[in-house]
Amino acid sequence: QVQLIESGGGLATAGDSLRLSCAASGRTFSNYTMGWFRQAPGKEREFVAAISRSGERTSYTDVLKGRFTISRDNSNNMVYLQIDSLKPEDTAVYYCAAGSSLSPRYTSGTLGDYDYWGQGTQVTVSS
Repeated sequence: QVQLIESGGGLATAGDSLRLSCAASGRTFSNYTMGWFRQAPGKEREFVAAISRSGERTSYTDVLKGRFTISRDNSNNMVYLQIDSLKPEDTAVYYCAAGSSLSPRYTSGTLGDYDYWGQGTQVTVSS
């Protein structure tokens, strides 16, 4: 079992930056591919970014590339999502996820590849 707790969400104004954090506990953190997903009201949960077990590889959904940066700190069991130049359409609940089935050097944008999910942190961006 892996427990994931997100933090860092809140109210922001367009153009601001936020850094979301996800604290993991339980199993060995470095054994998990980590991902961030988001779900806006009335929409399906969508992939945002992922990072391989060691952090050497990252992937992003194309439309968000450039404003979002995922990183991880395996020594402190943390994964982060830096969001720059926030837009109102970034308003969503952001979820951290952990997956154990991927090869160590790979990432995934597929929800089904992730075994554990946090409760989410709300990000609301006003114009």
